[in-house]
Amino acid sequence: MDRSQWYIGAPNGVILCVDRLGENQFTGRMYHAYSRETLKVEGIGQLLFELERFFDSINFPYASTNERSFQERMQTTDYVEKKADNIGKKEKIMSDEELLKKHGDLGTFIIRVQQRQNSSWQGRITWMDKDETIYFRSVWEMIKLIASALDKVGGQEEPGDMSWSDGGEM
Repeated sequence: MDRSQWYIGAPNGVILCVDRLGENQFTGRMYHAYSRETLKVEGIGQLLFELERFFDSINFPYASTNERSFQERMQTTDYVEKKADNIGKKEKIMSDEELLKKHGDLGTFIIRVQQRQNSSWQGRITWMDKDETIYFRSVWEMIKLIASALDKVGGQEEPGDMSWSDGGEM
């Protein structure tokens, strides 16, 4: 395999390792360079919350819109202390090479969110098992790309689904 798409390339690059598929849900792990801790992920909802917290904690990419709430908000420093040593210092403690050695039983993805604009995310995702990278314009497109890859692995692909082979167009 060429592996030309296998790189992190950004301070906020994340590796998603998918280990099991369930009823409309997956179980896996998430890794980033600022912690050696394995973040367990059960489903796309938890993945999105963990990614958002991570981006907020390193302040990259900077969110173009702020969250509004009538309740007291959890401080970013709380997340830093609970979830990852050294994020507040912005010191990488895992190299890109170490991160790229992490693999899921069913699929492995490199997620690089380049911008957080219009209350969504824009970036690119690499499906390491296929060495393919597709740009996404929204969180929804990223979710559909992950789902499409997992459907192919699970043999549940349906016609009309967003696909890696068609360039990810919706």
